[in-house]
Amino acid sequence: MQTVAVILFLLLAVVLSDFLARLLPFSVPRPVIQIALGSVMGLSSQLVVSLDPQVFFLLFLPPLLFLDGWRIPPEELFKDKGTVVQLALGLVVFTVLGMGVLIHALIPAMPLPVAFALAAVLSPTDPIAVSGVVQRVPMPRRMMHILEGESLLNDASGLVCFRFAVAAMVTGSFSLPAALLDFAWVATGGIAVGAGLTGVLTWLKNLVPRRLGEDSGLQILISLLIPFGCYLLAEELHCSGILAAVAAGLTMSFVESSGKALAVTRIRRNTFWDVIQFTASGIIFVLLGEQLHGIVAGASTTVRLTGHTQPAWLAVYVVAITLGLAALRFAWVMVSLRLRPIHARAAAGVPAGTAGTVARPGWRLVAVMSLAGVRGAVTLAGVLSLPLTLPGGAPFPARDLAILLSMGVITLSLAAASIGMPLLLKGLLVPADPAREAEEAAARTGAAHAAIAEIERLERRRSASVPEVDVVVAAAARVMNIYRARIESRSGNQEAIALARRGEAIEREMRLAGLQAERAAIFRELRARRLGSETARKLIRELDLIEARYSS
Repeated sequence: MQTVAVILFLLLAVVLSDFLARLLPFSVPRPVIQIALGSVMGLSSQLVVSLDPQVFFLLFLPPLLFLDGWRIPPEELFKDKGTVVQLALGLVVFTVLGMGVLIHALIPAMPLPVAFALAAVLSPTDPIAVSGVVQRVPMPRRMMHILEGESLLNDASGLVCFRFAVAAMVTGSFSLPAALLDFAWVATGGIAVGAGLTGVLTWLKNLVPRRLGEDSGLQILISLLIPFGCYLLAEELHCSGILAAVAAGLTMSFVESSGKALAVTRIRRNTFWDVIQFTASGIIFVLLGEQLHGIVAGASTTVRLTGHTQPAWLAVYVVAITLGLAALRFAWVMVSLRLRPIHARAAAGVPAGTAGTVARPGWRLVAVMSLAGVRGAVTLAGVLSLPLTLPGGAPFPARDLAILLSMGVITLSLAAASIGMPLLLKGLLVPADPAREAEEAAARTGAAHAAIAEIERLERRRSASVPEVDVVVAAAARVMNIYRARIESRSGNQEAIALARRGEAIEREMRLAGLQAERAAIFRELRARRLGSETARKLIRELDLIEARYSS
């Protein structure tokens, strides 16, 4: 019963954190609130959570990394692949080396391998935390995609470096040539396992519906099992389960482009994964807060070993490490973007009223990209997976201190981003992307032409077999008029297109009003017991799907 109660309290804390983040009159990042709620939860001796690092890592990392890989637009990832790779790989190595030395110099009691492990686990960034910070201010789309791509890859590269640092601490030895060979096998094997297993599983799950029909619940369950299966198989083969989960997500984005799943499956699956992402990320922060009391006690002991006695030195360490990370990121971003300048106004963060093409990154771009290095769920999951003991049974050195410092850096980076990024992005012109609008218009027009051709084919076939030809022709005309209106609204001169768009906006408003009135009438009939619950659910679901189409 205690385990069930702990799980329920964790879920309740995640729910409350979202309510508080929305209700507070000032902006506070949700992860900070979750840490605070977890700390309150930790005050109760009845709600103690004993974390197994390996189990913790397995439960939270595969689905989060898988979802990151699945949802990032592949074309946007490849568009700025040079910048993304420089940030995700080069910056990680730069951060691990620079911060590892700095942390060991600040805290001599922390062994150098542990310092490198802490630096490695601090290197991944969290785009979910960034999006939460800037949700009320404009974020250039291309910049956000670069940050997402960086986070997708640096999750893997940072945690692989973390694995090597921990192994060096546990075994007491480190060989660079052996590490490079091991890294090659770990990386290529992990990618191959993730891509290969996902490809085979998705082929099988698409084969069954063709013969037996599709069950949405089964499809969703398979999508949940894929990242865990890839992770466990890769780890069994001594490859990177992290890279396997990322590769599985990227592979899913490609195989799902076949469009073989039913529409209702995609809708339900997206909702399911939204819940998984929200819950898993939130629980990680709540668990950190719950562990905070014991962590602080252990960290204070470690600090005294360095010759300091005041707990304030912990804050000094957190600030110093955060500033060090910011300085390294700022320097790398400046060099990286000067080598590979972003030539898009929206990506470069050009203020309103500025004309021309950006040849060099402005200070606002560098500052925003640097502040966007917010640490989050992956950092916490990684640092909490540090072994509890060494092979001989001795406690893992400075483990509590590493966890506390990670928590402090996450909190401080969130606070800095929540204050600094809205100020830097304020007044930023985020112009419409003409290429994207043209791409969307062309896709909608092409799809409408294909729909009209298919309806005409079906009309000819049905007219030959149905006696009431006029009924078929009238039905086809009504449907085709919808597609012809869509084509007309995206062709012609700009004035005609603008007029058609205004008409579409008015039509959308009227359709939404009508749908809401329909729904209200159905609920009235249901409450009056003049309509059965099953029929009402069917009708409401149809209206909800239509409303989702017009609300998007």
